[in-house]
Amino acid sequence: MQSQHFPLNTLFKPSPSMKTWLRSGIVVIIGFILLFVYLPVALFSDMAAVFSFAIIGGTFFLAAIFWYWVGLYYESMWYELREDEITWKRGVWFRTTGIVPYNRITNLDVRQGPFMRYLGISNLAIQTAGYSGQAVPEIRIEAIVHAEELRELLRSMVRGSPARDDGTGNRTVSSINGTPVDQQILGELKSIRSLLEKR
Repeated sequence: MQSQHFPLNTLFKPSPSMKTWLRSGIVVIIGFILLFVYLPVALFSDMAAVFSFAIIGGTFFLAAIFWYWVGLYYESMWYELREDEITWKRGVWFRTTGIVPYNRITNLDVRQGPFMRYLGISNLAIQTAGYSGQAVPEIRIEAIVHAEELRELLRSMVRGSPARDDGTGNRTVSSINGTPVDQQILGELKSIRSLLEKR
């Protein structure tokens, strides 16, 4: 299966709307801090002026750092679909890179909150055999515009994988040269039986 939005062996990034999505979280957090920390201090404290300056100044200083960090984080991210695996990289201070072979993928979940829906982006969570019992996916492709298309592309890649990994390091083959393995085993057993009957 070919995809015009996700060609093989080509790096792709999240939508630029990811920056708006993450920065909107900063605005919400600032609102909560001002409402539940600054307002009670301003109304009920004898040292309201000193505390107000510290709270507002500290809040906006941290918000400015995070606002700048969002841009750096976005620029650090990329994903790439290859013939037999997906690779990714991200991180500003601590870089994370990874490779997930298609034959280890067990679940593909598209997740989208209300604001993400407004921006037209979704996250694609990829669970693998080794991570199946964990709540956190092995990889999350964030802020993708055509997430359903990407999920279907990955599903076709998983189906086309010649071998599956059962999570213990063992690989189970579903077909060899286009013939299902169970049919090949049955054929071999019939050959062995006919040889034994001739004796």
